[in-house]
Amino acid sequence: MNDIIATGTTVLAENDHWDGPGPWWPIFPILWLLVIAGIVFAVTRFGRRGWHGGTHSGEARLGERYASGEIGEDEYRERLAVLRENRK
Repeated sequence: MNDIIATGTTVLAENDHWDGPGPWWPIFPILWLLVIAGIVFAVTRFGRRGWHGGTHSGEARLGERYASGEIGEDEYRERLAVLRENRK
């Protein structure tokens, strides 16, 4: 019986080796770099201007100027039409 156990451990010891990570190891670091770059891109792209982009913030600014009395109704409507035309 001891011979079987000794033989079994010998076989395990002979096959117990590691060949390294293999040729696919760069996939995971590249994947993490892409994830981090995507997060940085999203924060810098959408963090400054909001999620809607520049045209909606231009309309909001135009609305603020109209509400504060800086521009009149005719000028407001003209500029709003220009902003909406450029958006298409």
